Amino acid sequence: MREYSTPLTIDISTTGNLTDDIVRNAAEAPQAVSFSRRDAKGAWTDVTAAEFLVEVDGVAKGLVASGVQPGDRVALLSKTRYEWSLLDYAIWSTGAVTVPIYETSSAEQIAWILADSGAVAVVAETAAHVDRVSDARGEADTVRSVWTIDEGAVDALTALGSDVPDTEITARRAAVTPESLATLIYTSGTTGRPKGCRLTHGNFMFELGVAVDELDELFEEGASTLLFLPLAHIFARIIQIGAVKARVRLGHSADIKKLVADFGAFHPTFILAVPRVFEKVYNTASQNAAADGKGKIFDRAVDVAIAWSRGQDTGRAPLTVRLQHALFDKLVYGKLRAALGGECRYAVSGGAPLGERLGHFYRGIGLGVLEGYGLTETTAALTVNLPDAQKIGTVGRPLPGTAVRVADDGELHFRGGQVFAGYWDNEEASAEALDADGWFRTGDVGEVDDEGFVRITGRKKEIIVTAGGKNVAPAVLEDRLRAHHLVSQCMVVGDGQPFIGALVTIDPESFPAWAEAKGKKGSIADLVDDPDLVAEVESAVEDANKAVSKAESIRKFSILPIDWTEEDGQLTPSLKLKRNVVMREFRAEVEALYS
Repeated sequence: MREYSTPLTIDISTTGNLTDDIVRNAAEAPQAVSFSRRDAKGAWTDVTAAEFLVEVDGVAKGLVASGVQPGDRVALLSKTRYEWSLLDYAIWSTGAVTVPIYETSSAEQIAWILADSGAVAVVAETAAHVDRVSDARGEADTVRSVWTIDEGAVDALTALGSDVPDTEITARRAAVTPESLATLIYTSGTTGRPKGCRLTHGNFMFELGVAVDELDELFEEGASTLLFLPLAHIFARIIQIGAVKARVRLGHSADIKKLVADFGAFHPTFILAVPRVFEKVYNTASQNAAADGKGKIFDRAVDVAIAWSRGQDTGRAPLTVRLQHALFDKLVYGKLRAALGGECRYAVSGGAPLGERLGHFYRGIGLGVLEGYGLTETTAALTVNLPDAQKIGTVGRPLPGTAVRVADDGELHFRGGQVFAGYWDNEEASAEALDADGWFRTGDVGEVDDEGFVRITGRKKEIIVTAGGKNVAPAVLEDRLRAHHLVSQCMVVGDGQPFIGALVTIDPESFPAWAEAKGKKGSIADLVDDPDLVAEVESAVEDANKAVSKAESIRKFSILPIDWTEEDGQLTPSLKLKRNVVMREFRAEVEALYS
C-alpha cells in the first residue's frame, strides 16, 4: 500500500475557536477593511473589522434572546451574500452550530435537513424560501423561530437582543473549544439521502492554519477575493473563513449574469471556482472570437499559451513561443485578464478535475489555476498545487500534517486534522467512511507519484466495467468532451456493455451563435440530428478519445434535446452530475446506443 505524508510545519492552537479571528481583527486592526458589501443602490461599501464585530455581536445577542443555546443547530438558507458571513459568525458567537442549506433546495430536502439536524431556528433569505421552510415544518417540529434576511432579519435580531449584556457573548465564546461542533454540512446527495458531516472548530482551525500558511501568495497583505460559489458548499465556506483569518478583503456576488461587472468593480486578486466555470469562460471567449471573425487567431493564441505553460515545466519555452506569447499577451490574454478585474493573479479550482489543457491555458494567459482536492468530510482541501510547487494535471501534494495512501483497489485514503469526526447521528455511515486509525476512505480512485503529487483518476463507484472486462474511468473522457464550446454536459456509459458510449447535451448559451454562423434555424431539439451539429460533437469525441486507449474510447454517442441542470435535478448545487438520476431519466436513450 503506497503512502505519502507531509510533516506539519506550523503550530495549531489547541484552544479557542473560529470567532477568535474577528475579535483579534477588531482589536489589532479595527480600521482594516474586512468586507465590501453592496448598499441599497448597488454600490460597494466597506465594512471594517471593528464594524463587523459590532454587527456580529448584535445579531448574536438576538439569537441568545430568542432562546438559542450552545450546541443548538441554526439553519441558514440563502444565496451567497454579506449577511451569510455575518450570520455564520453570529451563530458561532452564541456557541451554536450553523447548518447551511442550498437556496435552491426543495421543501422536501429542507424538511429532511431540518428534521435530521434538529434545528431550532432558521434564517432564510426570501419570502419564497420561508414558504418552503413553512411547508417543511410539519416534519421538523424542533424549529421555533424563522427570520427573513430580505425582511430585515439582521435589524430584527439586533433589536431583539438589545438587553443582552456583552458579557453573555464573551462567556459563550470562551466556552467554545476546538472540539466543539462548528457546522453540520449536508452532502449534496448524488445518491441517497444527504448525510450531515460533523465539522468542528478544530477541523477548520487545522485546515486554515496550514492552508493560509502554504498559500501565502494568495492570502497576502492587500489581497481581496469575490465569492460567487454557494456558501452552503465547503469550498466557498473555507475561503470565507480563510479571508477573515488572513484579513483579506471579502466580497459576495450571487448573480452570475453580473459577475464580469462585479469583477470590474471589485478587482479581486484571486478567485475560486469549480471547473465548469473555467470551461464556460474559455468556451465563451472562443465563441466570441469566432463570431468576430478572429477564431483562427484565438485558436493560435490558445496553442501558444499552452506551449508556453508547458515550457515552464520543462525549464524554458522555445524562442518562437516566447515571442508569440508576448504578442498575444497584448492582443488576447490581457483582455481575458481584464474580464476578471485586471488584478487577478490566481484562481483556486476544486470540486472536480480541471484537466491539463485548461490548466496550461490559464497559466499561459497569466492566471495561475491552483487545483486542489478535498471533500466536505475533510473540511475542503487535503491537497493543493502551490505557486512554487505545481504539477498541472494533478491536484497537488498533501497539505502539511496530512497523509495519503493508495489502497490495493486504488482508492485514496487520507488522514489529518481536517478530517471530520463522522456523520451526524449515523454511526453505520461513519464506520464505513473512517477506519479505526482515523483514515478516511474518499471513494475516489487515484495515484501518488514519487514527489507526493496526487492524481485523481475517477470515482470508485463510477468505474465502468465493459463486457470485455475493461475498467474505464468516465471523468477523463467527460472532462475532455466538456472542453468543446458547444458541449454543456456529458455522461459516459457502458457498464456491462460491449463498448463505451456517451450522452451529450448542448450548451444553450453557445448554441445560438453557432446556429447563426452555420445558417441553421430551429432549437437544439430541432437540430439534434443535424449533420453539422453531429460533426461538431464527433470532433469533440475524437479529441476526448485521444486521452484513452482504443478499448476505453467512446464508440457511439447520442445528442439530447435538453440540457441537464440543477433545477431539473440532474446536477448537484456544486454542478456534479447525478448519474443515478440521469440513468433513470434517460435509460431509453442509453439502451438505444446498444440496440
